Amino acid sequence: MSEERETNGPIPGSKSRAALAPGLYLIATPIGNARDITLRALDLFAAADILYAEDTRVTAKLLAIHGLSRPLQSYREHNAAQIEERILAQLASGKRVGLVSDAGMPLISDPGARLVRAAIEAGHPVTSVPGASAVTTAIALAGLPTEQFTFVGFLPAKPNERRREIAKLSHVPTTLVLFESPNRVAATLADLANLLGNRSAAVARELTKLHEELRRAPLGELAEHYERDGAPRGEIVIVVAPPDEREPAHDGAALDRRILEELERHPLKEAAAIVAGQLGLPRRAVYARALELKAENAK
Repeated sequence: MSEERETNGPIPGSKSRAALAPGLYLIATPIGNARDITLRALDLFAAADILYAEDTRVTAKLLAIHGLSRPLQSYREHNAAQIEERILAQLASGKRVGLVSDAGMPLISDPGARLVRAAIEAGHPVTSVPGASAVTTAIALAGLPTEQFTFVGFLPAKPNERRREIAKLSHVPTTLVLFESPNRVAATLADLANLLGNRSAAVARELTKLHEELRRAPLGELAEHYERDGAPRGEIVIVVAPPDEREPAHDGAALDRRILEELERHPLKEAAAIVAGQLGLPRRAVYARALELKAENAK
């Protein structure tokens, strides 16, 4: 087999380079198990003129697993604005350009949205080559309602900003799906329980990988588990059930008022326990919020 065939030729049964139409191809990659790649994605890897990857090392490893070796160029959040004009010029010259993220569908909590908008505005064809997605995989496994769901992505890292965003979700009538850093899982689950109520939920870890784990429980119980056991390892997806019409979600401001009312009559620990018991929230999360409110009022 010639070197040209090894690095640039299509895989058996794939479209030839000449048969592949010009345009931008958004190529999904596995979220864990490398065998979850699609045959069409392998076709595109072999036949595209240019491949852009979020992390060229990650994509090079995936290609090697499947017996391919192609030149890769970097397209990531920090260089997207600079690379965009180059890609648009390549599309204008009739090139077949593939875009991949490190895992799953490009653009889903990954860079690429502004490139797609620019390519569409310039009249270039844009095609999705679908495949694995942590969002749909997690919601399928969570055991929660799947008829409608809202993808939240990553919440803000700063606690106050995160709580403001969660408060906005309190009346969203669908299942919620969000990504989170392992180091913030316990805090985020506590805030979700605090502001949304003790809804049913699931934490999916390392989906499709060897140590895949699904932990299903009410938000408060999940928060206490990860607080007690420490930060989990790997990629995390949190799925939260929609609000129960019989038990409306807790508004963040209303919760704060209840805590402040009890703080006027009881010591902090007792006040937190009373509010947690009345609202069915995790005691630890309410206690943490009571500490914050007491400190804010002392200023």
